[in-house]
Amino acid sequence: MNLPSLRLKSNSDRRIKGGHLWVFSNEVDTVQTPLTVLESGQEVRIETSTGKFLGLATVSPNNLICARLHSRDAGTPLDKSLLVHRFKIALSLRERLFDKPFYRVVYGDSDLLPGLVVDRFADYLVVQIATPGMERAREAIIEALVQVFKPAGILFKNDGAARAAEDLPSVVEAVHGEVPERVALEENGVHFEAPVWTGQKTGWFYDHRMNRARLQPYVAGKRVLDLYSYIGGWGVQAAAFGASEVMCVDSSAPALDLVEHNASLNGVADKMSIVEGDVLEALRELKSSGEKFDVVIADPPAFIKKRKDIRNGEAAYRRLNEQAMRLLNKDGILVSASCSMHLAEDRLRDTLLAGSRHLDRNLVITERGFQGPDHPLHPAIPETGYIKAFFCRVLPV
Repeated sequence: MNLPSLRLKSNSDRRIKGGHLWVFSNEVDTVQTPLTVLESGQEVRIETSTGKFLGLATVSPNNLICARLHSRDAGTPLDKSLLVHRFKIALSLRERLFDKPFYRVVYGDSDLLPGLVVDRFADYLVVQIATPGMERAREAIIEALVQVFKPAGILFKNDGAARAAEDLPSVVEAVHGEVPERVALEENGVHFEAPVWTGQKTGWFYDHRMNRARLQPYVAGKRVLDLYSYIGGWGVQAAAFGASEVMCVDSSAPALDLVEHNASLNGVADKMSIVEGDVLEALRELKSSGEKFDVVIADPPAFIKKRKDIRNGEAAYRRLNEQAMRLLNKDGILVSASCSMHLAEDRLRDTLLAGSRHLDRNLVITERGFQGPDHPLHPAIPETGYIKAFFCRVLPV
């Protein structure tokens, strides 16, 4: 196998030797091995400054992360054989952890397949490709998925921002079999239908599964407010776990239609109410009308998409959580979550503390949550750990 080389500068190989999979453009010796001669998605050999082999990678020549490793064996290229092997290893973990086939079965770097995400909804797979290297391996990915999972249908949901950054086209298409507009799933014993063609990301967020399971003792017999509810992942489960009343707030009318549908699937429609509109405006209106809740769940979309957004994003998290606290009864529970990779857990904690002190409330954290085990953390790549959740008891001073 004759592949071009990408040679690193002296002392720039430490992260790769330490287990990381990313090569940054400023680490490459572009005099010996110029990036400009490589095609986007091309497979290369990563070498030390002295020519020692480090691994095989695919390249994105025009990006800061210019290469991502998929193998440390010079004889194992990114082909169907490797994909079948990696899929089987990834599947074995999920089958050990979950008794039903609803989970993220491939999680990019953590499953040693950078740029590839696959969510499983029983007989249907929803795939997201975010890098040129995986785009080049598209046909091999389809063949390997069919061989390992034998699915009724595979949907490529390739419409994310990461593709735009790589100059990849935005395309949503069924590439194997037929995939319905909505697919069924079960989480924590609660039934849902997810809009895989038109919904956010793959149509569902498996990452908060374990955190949603934690809701049960907090919501039984309580009045619950679910902010940024999407299709009811938190809110419908709260109702199924015994909440007396659940109000879901979201700006998307189609998402709220599915809240009602999913509530009906579980026989809890009579407990649900919905509010369509901007969440922060809804919070102000609820406060002015004297509404109070025993539990408020605040799981917003990422307020911090890039490092430059950290300051403004932290302020947004504080505003949201402080307004949420204003709606709590005297001994209330705030569930505060973040999916912003660039928001450190301790910064979210400090934001909650600052908001509670500003309102002259006493806040204690009863539980801390992370993403589920179908989103495993790669210890050399902290960016693979992005979910934070705090369960907080909020009391008068």
